[in-house]
Amino acid sequence: MATGLRRLFTPSLNQGQQRFTSSTRKLNARRVEHPLLLYTAATPNGRKVSALLEELKGEIGLQYDVHKVTLSNDEQKEPWFIKLNPNGRIPVLVDPNREKFAIFESAAILLYLEHFYDLKRIFSFNPMKQPNLYSEMLQWIFWAHGGLGPMSGQANHFRRAAPMQIPYAQQRYTNETRRLYGVMELRLADRQYLAGSGEGKYSIADINAHP
Repeated sequence: MATGLRRLFTPSLNQGQQRFTSSTRKLNARRVEHPLLLYTAATPNGRKVSALLEELKGEIGLQYDVHKVTLSNDEQKEPWFIKLNPNGRIPVLVDPNREKFAIFESAAILLYLEHFYDLKRIFSFNPMKQPNLYSEMLQWIFWAHGGLGPMSGQANHFRRAAPMQIPYAQQRYTNETRRLYGVMELRLADRQYLAGSGEGKYSIADINAHP
């Protein structure tokens, strides 16, 4: 992993659960009547949303509850879950403060949280006042969501989980994952974070790219 990105995530223990460290600035936020509800599991996509929720909890006191989805029992394929996400995948976030609105796809959830709850844009950029930086952040989010995540997932599957060894698939996805990490190494060669001016700013682009 690139040195700059690796420095973003220093794990600490908080009430028995692993979280990502953040500063403790308390800022005004949208009034929240009820905790958000996250349906998730211990996967790379699940951790991305958990990371941002923990950051927002530390910064603005945002509260959320967690429903751990048992993937081994195909709980995510049950009818009640399919109503939340027709694609039958975690994570899903349900917002009881907005008529129980449900959001699926990890990157979409990150953007939703930033839009409705990170009103000071602590972990993103203001699309009206900083349109270029906001676009830059989106580019890196989509780069990871459409490239790094799927390709590394396929590499992991064919190298570790496939019922048979398929050398072509192993080589193809491993090489593409290496190429994509090379892109990130190039981007972080002289900066700390993926998006932002100068050395960049820690944002959901970085959270989304974390494996």
